[in-house]
Amino acid sequence: MTDAADAALDTPLVNVAPLAARLEHFATERDWAQFHSPKNLVMALTGEVGELNEIFQWMSEQASTEAGRNPQTAQAVQDELADVLLYLVRLSSVLGVDLNAAVQQKLKANALRYPADKVRGSSKKHSSQEAGESGKD
Repeated sequence: MTDAADAALDTPLVNVAPLAARLEHFATERDWAQFHSPKNLVMALTGEVGELNEIFQWMSEQASTEAGRNPQTAQAVQDELADVLLYLVRLSSVLGVDLNAAVQQKLKANALRYPADKVRGSSKKHSSQEAGESGKD
């Protein structure tokens, strides 16, 4: 990674604190915090990802690139993406995970794991890169 890219990673990329607080308030008002165990939140998150998946399931590649703008699918895509984000932020809050720090760390790790000069244009998985095998991530 370049020095400029390293410096950019020191800039906060994700600030979910206001959203996490709003979700906490929402759950507290309804006495739902008791149901927000990590297990339950992961299961709910998985369900929402499944609902997002349903929208794309039988689309062509071309249709999938337009799903967020297509009047027939845009609202459903927006709703499911929002649900995924809400559950992800709530889960991170309940677990005490700083999403910004996690994202920063993961971007740095991925830059080391997938050097641009070695993986450009390839969809091979990291372990395949090292072994010289083909395969998608």
